[in-house]
Amino acid sequence: MGRPTRLGMIVPSSNTCLEPQTYRILGDREDVTVHFTRIEVTRIALDGDADSQFDHSTMLNAAELLRTADVDVIAWNGTAGSWLGTEHDRNMVERITQATGVPATTSTLAYLDTFTQFGLTRVGLVSPYTGDVNAAIIERYAAEGIRVVGEHHLGLDVNESFARVRPEELLLPSLELADGGGPGAPEALIYLCTNLYGAPIVEHVEAQTGLAALDSVAVTLWRCLNMAGLPGLASRWGRLLI
Repeated sequence: MGRPTRLGMIVPSSNTCLEPQTYRILGDREDVTVHFTRIEVTRIALDGDADSQFDHSTMLNAAELLRTADVDVIAWNGTAGSWLGTEHDRNMVERITQATGVPATTSTLAYLDTFTQFGLTRVGLVSPYTGDVNAAIIERYAAEGIRVVGEHHLGLDVNESFARVRPEELLLPSLELADGGGPGAPEALIYLCTNLYGAPIVEHVEAQTGLAALDSVAVTLWRCLNMAGLPGLASRWGRLLI
């Protein structure tokens, strides 16, 4: 019996944005369904306790649960690899695919794939994180050939609080980051966190700045659709992700 393509998502437990935003982005599409399982994540910081939330064994257990739903793609829908390092995520998806037989990705790898596909090398970074986490992200991105030419952080570390940030609060920082001009200006703005409501302002930001805008939830979903051989997103969620 035929069925829609099934996307499996591993979700931070305290994330309240990712699931509803994913459903809103998909709208009334009938060619795909999305299925979620959670791992415990409560705090974002640069220390051993926080890093241990993203242990590979935890991810593998979650992936095995998604495998029982016969999903076609598995994604770790979180951005921790942006500061832990891309090798962390590359090793993770390799282990997930070996264990489940299902192709896998992460939000961090989805961003990097997007940058490569569209030739982006300079970005403006908006995140809810603390300054030291953003600094680590900038360093990790530089190692991948991506220059963060400007950043804005909200200074938060409790993951549940990120989704309380109103989308309109991200507009002014976005416009300020886009206003550099010249050869060092960003080619795109990124909203880096799957528990941050960047997607609702993407269309407005792109119209106002002329830059591409990339929200973590939208980018991860787009990459999963791409891996499954399905069409991308409506242009309102990012002009590159159609």
